[in-house]
Amino acid sequence: MQDNATEVTAAGIARLAGVGRAAVSNWRRRHADFPKPVGGTETSPSFALAAVEAWLRGQGKLAEVPLRERVWQRLAGHPEGPVTALVHAGCALLLIHERPTLWLDVSAGSDERLAAMLPEAMTGVLGARFGAPSAGSWPQSPQSPQSPQSPTTAPSVPAGPSAAGGAHSAPAAGGLHAVNRPHRPPGVNSPVGVNPQRAVNTTLAVHAPTAPQLLPSVPLLRGAAELAAELGARQTFEFLLGRHLDANPRQYTLTPAGLAGLMADLAGPALSVLDPACGTGALLRAVPGRPGQELHAQDSAPDLTALTALRLALHTRAAVRAAAGDTLRADAYPGLRADAVLCHPPFNERNWGHDELAYDARWEYGFPARTESELAWVQHALARLREGGTAVLLMPPAAASRRSGRRIRADLLRRGALRAVVALPVGAAPPYNIPLHVWVLRRPGAAPAQPEVLLVDTGRFAAEGRGGPDWQAVRDTVLDAWRAFDRAGRLDERPGSARSVPVIELLDDDVDLAPARHLPPPAAADGAEQLVAVRDRLGETLRLTSDLTPPPAESAHPVRRPLTTVGELARGGALLLRTGGSGGNARVPVLTDTDVLAGTAPSGTLPESDEEAVLTAAGDVVVPVLGGGSVVRVIDDTTAGAALGRHLVLLRPDPAALDPWFLAGFLRGTANNRQASSYVSAATRLDVRRLQLPRVPLGEQRRYGARFRELDEFERALRYAGRLGEQLVRGMYDGLTDGTVTPD
Repeated sequence: MQDNATEVTAAGIARLAGVGRAAVSNWRRRHADFPKPVGGTETSPSFALAAVEAWLRGQGKLAEVPLRERVWQRLAGHPEGPVTALVHAGCALLLIHERPTLWLDVSAGSDERLAAMLPEAMTGVLGARFGAPSAGSWPQSPQSPQSPQSPTTAPSVPAGPSAAGGAHSAPAAGGLHAVNRPHRPPGVNSPVGVNPQRAVNTTLAVHAPTAPQLLPSVPLLRGAAELAAELGARQTFEFLLGRHLDANPRQYTLTPAGLAGLMADLAGPALSVLDPACGTGALLRAVPGRPGQELHAQDSAPDLTALTALRLALHTRAAVRAAAGDTLRADAYPGLRADAVLCHPPFNERNWGHDELAYDARWEYGFPARTESELAWVQHALARLREGGTAVLLMPPAAASRRSGRRIRADLLRRGALRAVVALPVGAAPPYNIPLHVWVLRRPGAAPAQPEVLLVDTGRFAAEGRGGPDWQAVRDTVLDAWRAFDRAGRLDERPGSARSVPVIELLDDDVDLAPARHLPPPAAADGAEQLVAVRDRLGETLRLTSDLTPPPAESAHPVRRPLTTVGELARGGALLLRTGGSGGNARVPVLTDTDVLAGTAPSGTLPESDEEAVLTAAGDVVVPVLGGGSVVRVIDDTTAGAALGRHLVLLRPDPAALDPWFLAGFLRGTANNRQASSYVSAATRLDVRRLQLPRVPLGEQRRYGARFRELDEFERALRYAGRLGEQLVRGMYDGLTDGTVTPD
């Protein structure tokens, strides 16, 4: 009965069987015994997972559902929603991680027995991991009029899902922030397990679900335990959480792992760390947790706070303290004085508590305007630090220059609280079209205020296309400048990169802290000598394009040949067809559809996952499926080994049957693409299986392939010439305006 409660969509069936969604539609039409829909809508029906598995096996289309896929489908199709399923799975995995023999004991026997015995077993483990906060963390104060839960009370985990998009988080696979963070009135959409009267105040994050709540999750928990035996409990939870976040990209805003690691390094070693807008725990996960350390987390969304607590408990041996509640309105840690605060606050919030918090003691540097929610988070972070403690916050660039915040910025500078502003490259984190800032702050102590502030600009490390920046270069530049400045209190100019600026220079009418406005121009990288070298390369490339220009085609009558399709070739074994975007590895570059369209090197990332990524090999043919353009890329030795990104299809031809350049050339035909394309909303989608090519002997294929390869070289030379031309023009404008090039 429990198996039948889990539903799966047509896309999930396709993923289980390793086929396209069109194949699932064909099965439904052609086979009268195909399982009937049990839910969903007419346009997007859902089916009982157990019935689908049985049908696939009976048809010989599936020998065994992969364990990962089976567990994921049970989580995604959970009757109470995937967030509740994730929390239940996380509690079970923590039990397996902490007390494996106890899990073996309670899991023996029926599902009903397991559901009945789990709450007590989970309560013991959760109580040990998320027990009473450390002394001083929960004193009574005007900011927290209601006393926190008793330390003897089992920590609380929401057993039901929260309202979609109703929280801010810190993912992703690296960590995520949920889009929008409305204030939730008491008793409205309160998750199961959270006291409705305290939904907007603080509650401990995790408590054991009851037996009735756990019973629908038992098949999922048994599958997760089986997967944990292969991967480990932590890796299993990361896989499930990563798949959930990846499956709901519009609900979450990714905080890259590279950015989280940089912020943790800027904070430095710390015994106690707070993230007051933790989400799914990206920033705290970047802290090298160890025994004796305390990690404090808070978020307004109880479900995300629970996931953070479970994630950190599985990831680290540090003490984990997590509480759900609106941080600015109901601070869970009013007495905490942490060594470090890491925070990615929600940006541009108007409903952050401006009217209720006018006389709050945290506004030491001035009462933030309604439009300056980020400066409220800055002051909250400073208020939770010990003297000399460090806070690192991700900020929108407007916070450094808006006139409404200039008085607070000025006071932060005068009192020595703001120590550094780092401008990140475009594309470092959402929103990807603007260069976000990182602020480094110190809580002032008895020592006199430092007279200078560090400004760093890493904009030159932005990557082309949608790939992330060069994080290693960003990290090296920022940390080298910060550590030198932190030791000496000042930093010699590094043209175009970093300098320390006297505070008095910044205290003008605007108090503008944008690094680009105060840094000296970069060294004359595009000076006269450099521009001459660019001009010479451009001349060589243009001559090369002339040599590569294909000769005029000989006039001939069109030859009609029998045609075949990519789908037929795949079924006949002449080529292997794979789709991209299924898994990621931080050490492997990812080839994106933008890279294919622009002819550039792999530049993307995929969400961290234990799933096996599709890796390219020399001779593969990669086809973008969105956009309606007839562009195809043949993988060479320099690109081989990259992971295949989303919206890409990989075709791996059998060398004894197909020439890769012949295949790629015919796939680029305009008429071929038109007949294989369809419209999805406002975009065009290519059905690669319907693309056609002629049936010709291998020798004839190679003749065509040689000509197609010449055209590809010509196209790449033209692109390179275009980039050199842009570089030359930009360098001339910059050189003439900054004086490194004269009009002569």
